[in-house]
Amino acid sequence: MRELLELLEHDGRRSIKELATMLGRSEYEIEEQMKKLEKEKIILGYNTMIDWEKYGDDSVSAMIEVNVTPQREFGFDAIAERIYRFDEVKTVYLMSGSFDLLVIIEGKSLKNVADFVARRLSTIEGVTSTRSHFMLKPYKKDGIIIDDKETDHRLVVSP
Repeated sequence: MRELLELLEHDGRRSIKELATMLGRSEYEIEEQMKKLEKEKIILGYNTMIDWEKYGDDSVSAMIEVNVTPQREFGFDAIAERIYRFDEVKTVYLMSGSFDLLVIIEGKSLKNVADFVARRLSTIEGVTSTRSHFMLKPYKKDGIIIDDKETDHRLVVSP
């Protein structure tokens, strides 16, 4: 089953027929495994990675370090849930180290992101501080190199 998950994680567009051939199993078996993995929420969704900058989208992404005071009986979970419910929030991680939560957000502009942090995120009860880092340029995301230039690395030989 792990092999199936790894193949899907690398390329979710593969057909059931292709997956069955690659894994040496029947299409029926692969289809049933995928249904089971989806039902058990091991497969959470299928995503397409898009280079929005090439498309012309000028949105702004930021990583926000958030320090919080954990709530009695709920720890960090209740605050994390309040944060991940916002549409601007793309990712939330509980972290070890000098801050508690890492929040990745997207906004239409720098001002839009700053307003979100100032008016919505930092005002949540239990949030004690935030530190924002704006993402300037992606080079690699989820194992995929962005704007991979097909260059010829051979030495030039001249007569």
